Amino acid sequence: MKNKTGFTVIIGCVALFFITNIYLISSGHLAVSASGFGVIVAAGLTLAMYSFLYKDTPVFKIAENLYVGVSLGYTIIITWYNFLKPDLYDPLIVPFFSSDPAIKPKYSLIVPFVLGLFILTRFSRSFSWLSRWSFAYIVGLGAGIGIPRVISAFLLEQIEPSIKPVFTDGEGILSSINTLLILLGVVSVLFYFFFSVEHKGVRERISQIGIWFLMVSFGASFGYTVMGRMSLLIGRAQFLMKDWLGILQ
Repeated sequence: MKNKTGFTVIIGCVALFFITNIYLISSGHLAVSASGFGVIVAAGLTLAMYSFLYKDTPVFKIAENLYVGVSLGYTIIITWYNFLKPDLYDPLIVPFFSSDPAIKPKYSLIVPFVLGLFILTRFSRSFSWLSRWSFAYIVGLGAGIGIPRVISAFLLEQIEPSIKPVFTDGEGILSSINTLLILLGVVSVLFYFFFSVEHKGVRERISQIGIWFLMVSFGASFGYTVMGRMSLLIGRAQFLMKDWLGILQ
């Protein structure tokens, strides 16, 4: 009975969507053109995505699979035109077909080209071991580039405010309070994660302060995430009511 009711609701919503579009086209709000068709498709996909709020419907699955497929295709095209073509194909392959003798292939690019081909050997049981060379190079290079940046951004930049003098000449009282709060937060959070000694007495009270700092940090992160999602929701709602339905001007 539930499946029949859900199917009826889906059919009714799809029929209402088509009737609404027919009305918008006949009233002249949506033009019979590529741009008008694009607005209709975008509105339909938006509503299909939000149909998940009702339940996991077939309409949502179609929109989800379409989104993944289009995103993958777009990523492949961007990768070709922004990376493979200018960095590999043009300097390595094109010179072989050029009549200008001054243009010579960059043979040093053969090494990354071969390593890239080795990654595709993951689809072969006999030669999949060759992909380990490529992944080892990627992991090693990524670690060598990423570790100094992570240390600089997440360690040194975090340590610097905690070792600044709390009270300095030439800075206002607000700056001193900010530095004091940073120092108190760092010390109390470190006390909270120090499990070698039982939290009793002064250590317990300091660790409780650390819990408050952690809760503030987690709350701020969650609030920032919610704000980002609400911004996406507001943008889609404005698109539906302005560009599609024409309620907002």
